[in-house]
Amino acid sequence: MVIDGKRRIMRLTLGALAELEAELGEGSLVDLVQRFEGGRYCARDVLALVVAGLRGGGWRGDAADLRCAEIEGGPLAAAQAAATLLARAFATPGPE
Repeated sequence: MVIDGKRRIMRLTLGALAELEAELGEGSLVDLVQRFEGGRYCARDVLALVVAGLRGGGWRGDAADLRCAEIEGGPLAAAQAAATLLARAFATPGPE
């Protein structure tokens, strides 16, 4: 994801997932996955996921920083990145 002209790494580590659960405050990560799969997510879900993913990738900002940032591709790109991040975090690995 490119934020303010700089490419950023996003990953949902265990710590990032714990922060995401705390940020959402209600429901579960399974509920969040179901909302994204059903297209019923909101901007707050996208923001929380992107922040968690960025923090898992080593970024030290927070949601307030991201609210003011320029995201390449805009809100749609952010939502797509969030959905991809979530799908990868819960994908079942294939046989080795």
